Amino acid sequence: MEFSIKSGDPTKQRTACLVLGVYSHRRLSPIAQQVDKASKGYLAKILKRGDINGESGEQVMLYDVPGSLAERVLLVGLGKAREFTLKQYRKTLSSIVKSLDKSHAAEAVCCLSDLELQDGNLYQTVRDTVISAEEAAYRADELKSERKTPKRPLKRLTLFLGDRRRLKTAQKAVSHGQGIANGMNLAKGLSNLPGNICTPTYLADQARKLSRKSRRLKVQVLDEKQMEKLGMGALLSVSRGSRQPAKLIIMEYKGGKTDTKPVVLVGKGLTFDAGGISLKPSAGMDEMKYDMCGGASVIGTLQACAEMELSLNVIGVVPSSENLPDGDANKPGDIVTSMSGQTIEILNTDAEGRLILCDALTYSERFEPAAVIDIATLTGACIVALGKHASGLMANNDALADEVLNAGSHSGDRAWRLPLWEDYQSQLDSNFADMGNIGGKGAGTITAACFLSRYTKKFKWAHLDIAGTAWLSGGAKGATGRPVPLLTQFLLKRSGQSD
Repeated sequence: MEFSIKSGDPTKQRTACLVLGVYSHRRLSPIAQQVDKASKGYLAKILKRGDINGESGEQVMLYDVPGSLAERVLLVGLGKAREFTLKQYRKTLSSIVKSLDKSHAAEAVCCLSDLELQDGNLYQTVRDTVISAEEAAYRADELKSERKTPKRPLKRLTLFLGDRRRLKTAQKAVSHGQGIANGMNLAKGLSNLPGNICTPTYLADQARKLSRKSRRLKVQVLDEKQMEKLGMGALLSVSRGSRQPAKLIIMEYKGGKTDTKPVVLVGKGLTFDAGGISLKPSAGMDEMKYDMCGGASVIGTLQACAEMELSLNVIGVVPSSENLPDGDANKPGDIVTSMSGQTIEILNTDAEGRLILCDALTYSERFEPAAVIDIATLTGACIVALGKHASGLMANNDALADEVLNAGSHSGDRAWRLPLWEDYQSQLDSNFADMGNIGGKGAGTITAACFLSRYTKKFKWAHLDIAGTAWLSGGAKGATGRPVPLLTQFLLKRSGQSD
């Protein structure tokens, strides 16, 4: 979708549809009042008839409104003005775009981004307009023989501002919003693909394709022989059960000064996880194509960095493999040696994500990072603890944890911090190796992070468990694109380019 900014007289906008807001008790928003005045009270008469009272979720489409050059005017209920927050605004935008998509209005002018929200500024409101609109318009139907695309889908959305002096801020917000939305769409598109298409090799090829679009982005892909030379025994032990070779994808975005330490993002890229010998239940196993959502979010975030031209150095590391049962697959009781030299007793082959991540984290040491964040659909325990609303966060540095939490709150892509106390480390004790790869039934999300923490002692590190937030099940099944908004906000803040 295309986005642009306009200012001036709302009644002079030639458009297929003009979107105006109505608060509770039939109170028109300031811009809607201007249109009502030009129409000589036409909108006020519609309100008096009771077709819309301004409650959240209400919509009325009007045609040939006097005093307006728009073909249609869509009145949208906003609820109480004092309760109209960013969260409510995002929800409203989503419903508007879905309605416009079905209305045969290929373009529209939306006057809601000029509203005064209770918890957001102009930059954030406009940026969220773009992201919410793209989310509402997203379709995962590229593999269907007949795509259910509307005959005239919404292709262009113009955001109207009453004050021309704020155009520069709004244009910056549109640019950032588009970059984030495109990164989310890429992450969703990769994650929604089935495992027979999105293999580790396919994922690596998509990263290479991105590098050809930006001079600031370079991609290197290590094969199994190269990883073997590096001693990545933990990562390679997972891929032994698959006919698909493992890949280590390294994406380097150079937007900052050469001597500036990079932020490293490490994303779990299990393109399909059957659990290995510790086989998962068959019900819902199709959703294990989503076990690479962490890797997809890193690739999507690097695309956003390139599009927004962030003045920051960022490196994405995506260890990618499949986890399948085979005669050569890991067996419970096997002991493998990680790149760090630490040995691991494999007590459950379905706890494989931490095995590929630990070698990727050790590999990240060579970049002398300012900070490392790993992102993984790591534990079902995180879904039990936090559901689908917040990602789990653990970190070895309080300041970094606060940065991540603030980025999540600002972007609406929230995380919740869990403890990473030394008390939990003993759950990983093994009689035969330096550690086991699971820590028992209790505190599964935390002990998984404890395992990873043994490979992060040389840098500031945060871990995001996105098992509950990366995709939805049921009738709304599909990838969410999270935590691309959180990660991009974190990087925008670090680069000094966020308002």
